[in-house]
Amino acid sequence: MTYHNITLPTRMRRMRYHDFSRRLMREHRLGVDDLICPLFVTEGEGLRVGVASMPGVERLSLDLLLAEAQALYALGIPAIALFPVVAAEQKSLDAAEAYNPDGLVQRAVRALKQAVPGLGIITDVALDPYTVHGQDGLLDAKGYVVNDATVAVLVKQALSHADAGADVVAPSDMMDGRIGAIRQALEAGQHHNTLILAYAAKYASAFYGPFRDAVGSAGNLGKGNKYSYQMDPANGDEALREVGLDLQEGADMVMVKPGLPYLDIIRRIKDTYAVPTFAYQVSGEYAMLKAAAQNGWLDERAVVLESLLAFKRAGSDAILTYYAKAVAQWLKEAE
Repeated sequence: MTYHNITLPTRMRRMRYHDFSRRLMREHRLGVDDLICPLFVTEGEGLRVGVASMPGVERLSLDLLLAEAQALYALGIPAIALFPVVAAEQKSLDAAEAYNPDGLVQRAVRALKQAVPGLGIITDVALDPYTVHGQDGLLDAKGYVVNDATVAVLVKQALSHADAGADVVAPSDMMDGRIGAIRQALEAGQHHNTLILAYAAKYASAFYGPFRDAVGSAGNLGKGNKYSYQMDPANGDEALREVGLDLQEGADMVMVKPGLPYLDIIRRIKDTYAVPTFAYQVSGEYAMLKAAAQNGWLDERAVVLESLLAFKRAGSDAILTYYAKAVAQWLKEAE
């Protein structure tokens, strides 16, 4: 810039010099309102089982789950996402246990809404914990995951969750047309205010391994894969089409999964649709950060907060993260 024929330097560092000025110009902030905590529930009482590939993450029996939910709510976390650990004898080819009104998830939802009524309860609508083969749907004679028959079961599962009191049902299966079918069923069942969080851009990612260990589907899936229904990691335009379809069918919010490797997808969705856009910092992302921190290679608190801030910068309105409780505590300490 010139002033009275004098060229003055542009010094971007001036605003970085003081702490107060850095805070004043900060474009994005991470707060407790941005956090959703995934929790794993299992049968039993007083049971706390660690997940070897996710140090610090545990499968909890219902009594301990309620206590954990109360602690999360006290920290200001708005919602939890519930994932079941289903016993082998309850898995089947038709995944009938998924919509059992007295199933593990359905009982957990009822207990949570009674114990912590102000906490948002998000339930996973997918069949992989309930199938003997670990796929997210029903199989035909050739082993192909069939779409429409799977959607019919997903509708029953979502309705059973809504009947139990779930605030948000979150179809994570990537079957075509399931959002519209679920929305229609929810309306018909008078669940007008039950939200749908669509896993609209869920990629066939290698980052899901520890999660499958946690819910016990890894052994069932074996060497199988989910390429025929989850998205190819190479594709971005396809994600926009998927999101657009889910919104047309009645989704209230959309999810990108995994998170950090797909920040560009989050940004494109937010720019294109300007709708509530969530991200899932998945089990593999958690495991990498935790392992590096445990080995002393990274400052855990610093890299976790930085990675979550990246989600916010990319356009995420909320983040599912296994670090939710720790982050809420760190933010409270910083007040």
